[in-house]
Amino acid sequence: MRGLGAVAAAALLAAAAAALFAPPSAAAPTLEQYRYFRALSLDLKGRLPMREELAEMESPGFDLDAWIERNLDGPGYVERLTRIYMDVLRLELGPVGLFAPPETTLRRAEVLGPDGQPLYVYFRYNQRRLNPVIDGEFCFSEAESGLRGSFHALTGTPKPISQKLLDERTTVVRPFWLYRDYLSVSPTQRYGAGWKDPDSAYVPLPQLLVEPDRKTPTVEVRVCKEEAQTAEVGHIYASGIPPLPAGAPLPAGRVRPPMPEDRYAMEHRGEPISCRSALAFAMSVDCGCGIGLEHCLPGDNSGRDPPAFVLPAHVPLGIESPIGAAPRTISGWNKFWWSQEAIHLMQHVFRADRDFREILTGRYTFINGPLAQFYRSSAPAACCSLHKSFGMREDEAPLFLPGAVPPVVAPHDVSAWTFIPDRGPRAAGIVTTPVFLTKYSSRRARGAALYSAFLCKSFAAEHAELPPSDEPDLMVRPGCSSCHATLEPLAAYFTRVEETTWTYLPASRFPIENPVCKLDAGGKTGGSCRRFYDPDFSSKERGVLRGAYASPDHADRGPAGAAADLTRRPEFASCAVARVTESFLGRPLRDEDEALLRALRERFVSRGYRMRPLVEAIVRSPAYARASNVRPALERGGGGAR
Repeated sequence: MRGLGAVAAAALLAAAAAALFAPPSAAAPTLEQYRYFRALSLDLKGRLPMREELAEMESPGFDLDAWIERNLDGPGYVERLTRIYMDVLRLELGPVGLFAPPETTLRRAEVLGPDGQPLYVYFRYNQRRLNPVIDGEFCFSEAESGLRGSFHALTGTPKPISQKLLDERTTVVRPFWLYRDYLSVSPTQRYGAGWKDPDSAYVPLPQLLVEPDRKTPTVEVRVCKEEAQTAEVGHIYASGIPPLPAGAPLPAGRVRPPMPEDRYAMEHRGEPISCRSALAFAMSVDCGCGIGLEHCLPGDNSGRDPPAFVLPAHVPLGIESPIGAAPRTISGWNKFWWSQEAIHLMQHVFRADRDFREILTGRYTFINGPLAQFYRSSAPAACCSLHKSFGMREDEAPLFLPGAVPPVVAPHDVSAWTFIPDRGPRAAGIVTTPVFLTKYSSRRARGAALYSAFLCKSFAAEHAELPPSDEPDLMVRPGCSSCHATLEPLAAYFTRVEETTWTYLPASRFPIENPVCKLDAGGKTGGSCRRFYDPDFSSKERGVLRGAYASPDHADRGPAGAAADLTRRPEFASCAVARVTESFLGRPLRDEDEALLRALRERFVSRGYRMRPLVEAIVRSPAYARASNVRPALERGGGGAR
């Protein structure tokens, strides 16, 4: 019967096309035909038709079918579909929320040199140093520089630093943001000089290109020596200085208490550790920003989220030469490229007319230089300050394997996008991209976003009032179960992806049931267990991993399991058809559209979940022709449709 249904659906659409889209006669096209052609041009080309295109449409023998087919693989069509799903998922990140991690953010201080002239020094907050006075601080103490450190900015009145001290604490580097050939022994291709043809989209802030006098071009930057280190592997360090007792005065020269040393550092002192881990940043004096400072992003001040690069102020999809630009902070720089990754992934699916399910299931992606830098450096640095208690020192099972990033992609390669065929076994379309995991930072938010965007369903409480209850299981708690019986199993797919980040918690380190994290006599879990194990579902025999209670199977299958299961559900195809049809019709769907939607769904599924046959059928449908023939309200002046 399904086969007969598909045949009937195809016959319905073919009959409609034959009736409505016969070639124009020698007579001038009707007003309805002009409006229909205008709608096609807007939807498939992204603009109004040009004069020559109208002339083509008016010519005898114009083949509308061929015109539609020709424009179903152009940039306007790809942009149209991409915009539908970028809007549904709201994957452009606004100014709310910072992403300027101290591990990969180089801040800049203006100090006075031996001659009393200002000069810049780059540094990282909380950088470990052997000197106990400046351990975790700027590499010059307040007594030495006149500057007092805090996480927000350096304050105070600068005073000259001796040449001996300057040479002892800092070094000079030719960094990636100034030199194309920063990996060479003696870089010479400076931005705007030897590097005469930089990527037009790569624009460091002017402040990063000149000295404090705002005139002299910067040839090399001065960096605290610890930050300039290039090792990929460091060693765990512990100062051995005891914690400062409460109320005790600060040690001489320090503006904050000494960096805390925990038992782990003391027990594992001297052991190797990856310099890309947040744990190394907190427990090693060997780890810096790498060759040419390529593992860090520079800012033009010492604030929390300093400006760094210039980006387009507004970037409509598909535009090649954006008008207007604005300085972006390090957070803005990162978030912009996260969104661009999602856009490129979607565009690939639509441009190549691939199976739409790959939006969720594909292990491939596209990256450019800023994203390569992020996946090599900032993404691993989200782990593992609290994970060490479970034996995890670095991101052992990343959603995006850093080794999948080609080494030839430099941070300043902005416009060239590289296809990554396989991010790794845990990758799942947009579901494991940083923009999705940041936009939806909790397990429940992630599950609800997929439920809404790809099944066209939402969660609405059946009861306005919630009766008092001590039941921790929201799937059965009165007043909550109507939503959470569905939401909690969806959220469980994200049990092993840390909330607020993208760090994956492997089963070898974080079993769903862990006797180490069992409840104590007071019914609580201690130490790091509280972060990862939920006392509400734990017992005196074992702790239960947060989020796993609703479905241990979903927890172990992870985001890839969510993608596989959602795309198998019949609502997935129905939702995709409804979203695209509603967008192209430019109005909410109505009961009268049911027959059309059934026919479109049959076509979509029978053609391998590809969008091109679906859109072709939509724009050839009588409903689309009628929708395109409705004059806008402002034009109608209160009148009806023609």
